[in-house]
Amino acid sequence: MKKGPTKIEAGAVTLSVRQEQWDANIHSHADQGVIIDVEGDIDGTETALLRFTCFDIERSYSYAPEGKNKICRMDPIVDGNPIGWTMKQLRNHLPEMLAAAGFKTIANSVDTQLVAQKLDDVDAVAREKFINGRRLVKHNRGTDMFEAGIIRFGLEMRTLGADGGLAIHVLTDLAGTPTASYAEETEVLAFDCFREAPHYHYGPRNKNHRVYFDKTIVKDPLEWTLDVFKSRKLSQMIAAAGYPGVAADVDEDLIASLLPAIESKAREMQPKPAA
Repeated sequence: MKKGPTKIEAGAVTLSVRQEQWDANIHSHADQGVIIDVEGDIDGTETALLRFTCFDIERSYSYAPEGKNKICRMDPIVDGNPIGWTMKQLRNHLPEMLAAAGFKTIANSVDTQLVAQKLDDVDAVAREKFINGRRLVKHNRGTDMFEAGIIRFGLEMRTLGADGGLAIHVLTDLAGTPTASYAEETEVLAFDCFREAPHYHYGPRNKNHRVYFDKTIVKDPLEWTLDVFKSRKLSQMIAAAGYPGVAADVDEDLIASLLPAIESKAREMQPKPAA
């Protein structure tokens, strides 16, 4: 169930915090994090006056997001943590930013001391949602397993509501060895070659950045997935999923030697499309 935003009243403005997940090819790109809106009453309608997007990748702020929507970028190197940077701007530059967004009347009525008192609560809520509000997924590991050094492939037929198809899970042991009692197997990539909404995940239990296939261009998601494996891009994808240490130890030659067997089993399991 989708949770609504947390709203904190601060006089002439309301500070609203919500968690969002974006999916590539549905939204602008695969990403997730928190959005902090500064809202105010405009002609009797609650309106977003400023917006701070504090995501894994997208780090930006918008003047009048429901109007002119002038977007500026945070610099992830210079500005640092996007939530911390946002709190500094709200504490030090809120009236000027509201005026620049075209809301001079509200800017002149902002009680900066009251806003400053509320910002600790806003900061705490934003950081809690960024961590605990993150939308992650835990899939099954698969029914047919292929060991490939530091990683393994798990293949299974999945059903998701009225959709479904072959899923290929890329897994690793982040702690311990497979025989150790404390071993922690984690899925680092997932490829869901579904009939209706095929997609893949970077770090389902970590980042869960989802990319949906453009079915106009990608006619066969399984073929696309196998081509990615064959082109030796798995280590790069694992690093992008947030596991650079695992990526560094991936043996692409070993994977290449296993691909004929993986492909054969995948095609055997994947149902043929209806004629």
